Amino acid sequence: MNDCIFCKLADGSLPSMKVYEDECSLAFMDTAKDVDGHILVIPKKHAKNILDCDVETLSKLMAAVKKVACHLTENCGYSGVNLLNASDESAGQSVPHFHIHIIPRKKGDNIDAWPQFDGARLDIGEVFGKVKIK
Repeated sequence: MNDCIFCKLADGSLPSMKVYEDECSLAFMDTAKDVDGHILVIPKKHAKNILDCDVETLSKLMAAVKKVACHLTENCGYSGVNLLNASDESAGQSVPHFHIHIIPRKKGDNIDAWPQFDGARLDIGEVFGKVKIK
């Protein structure tokens, strides 16, 4: 896509701090300066979000996510990672190109990467009946 900033990073027309790259995926430093080591992993092939991403591209992207996450924990002094994704504007997606956030973690780092929820409003059995794949 001509106007997609992540596509421009993937094709090299915009610079990025590349952490990892293969034929299908690109991992680069997030410039938000919110958490040390915050990395984004994107498919080079444009997909708006996970709902729009074909299975082969998704599989290759997740292999890249695992490679970067393992590198962080095996070689960089981190003990864990949070993986975050928002698919669709209704879920808080701000860039319309599928991406996974990797937040590297250390014990006692005081990072709260979990959203605060107000609590479920519906009966769990009712929701289960709606979401169960038949």
